[in-house]
Amino acid sequence: MYQIHVKHFNIEQICYSGQCFRINKNSRGYYEVVAFGQYVELMQEGDLVTFLCSEEQFYQYWNSYFALDEDYDAIVSQIDPEDEYMLTAMKYGWGMRILKQELWEIVVSFLISQQNNIKRIRGCIQTICERYGTEKTNSYGETYYCFPTAQALSHISELELRSCNLGYRAKYILRTSQAIASGEFSLEHLKTLPYEEAKQELLKLYGVGIKVAECICLYGLHHLDAFPVDTHIKHVLEEHYVDGFPFEKYQGVAGVFQQYAFYYDLHPEFPS
Repeated sequence: MYQIHVKHFNIEQICYSGQCFRINKNSRGYYEVVAFGQYVELMQEGDLVTFLCSEEQFYQYWNSYFALDEDYDAIVSQIDPEDEYMLTAMKYGWGMRILKQELWEIVVSFLISQQNNIKRIRGCIQTICERYGTEKTNSYGETYYCFPTAQALSHISELELRSCNLGYRAKYILRTSQAIASGEFSLEHLKTLPYEEAKQELLKLYGVGIKVAECICLYGLHHLDAFPVDTHIKHVLEEHYVDGFPFEKYQGVAGVFQQYAFYYDLHPEFPS
């Protein structure tokens, strides 16, 4: 067990933030996370977060995954005091952080996300993990599944992938898996590119448009300038930023503020 006091962190808000699909609250009352082939449970009381893992495991995987080494006081201090909407959205989603997730998982997750809802995305991802991912056992003797590799998915037929409730997205996942497994497209090279270049490179992948490329840049490459625009953000821009979003004021952190706005628009029923 390892405990840490941290501000600007709320595991419930992160779980339902729409940026990650393999965090769930289990029957023991803990939030469980599967990432990087690892399993962890955590709980939170105020600003005290308890990870059911060793200190070594925490710093090897979870400190970075949850971006706990980033100063969110400094980030939120950049909100323009006259930007009333963003101040409200930030206070509502005060515990939000942009996670540092596994790039390949994010590529597949947001290919699946197209014209989809969060509940269904979670189900699709769970299905492909159970069918094609490596099976492991946690400390309770329970089975969990790693995210399948590009190599594993590249050998699956489109018809079989469709049976995972993926619909037309199956062909996107298959061709992208094949491009990466064959070396035609390099995720390692992608990691070395600055934001705008990475976005353009991602558009070469079959099925990746601007919105998905922005999501991959933000959630998979941790380019905090990335700014995905979906129906929720489009609504926010039309209602609250009729003269355009103030990117010049929010350079380097626009993606964080996008996440506050997305969460606020997505979950008006959640407590702040």
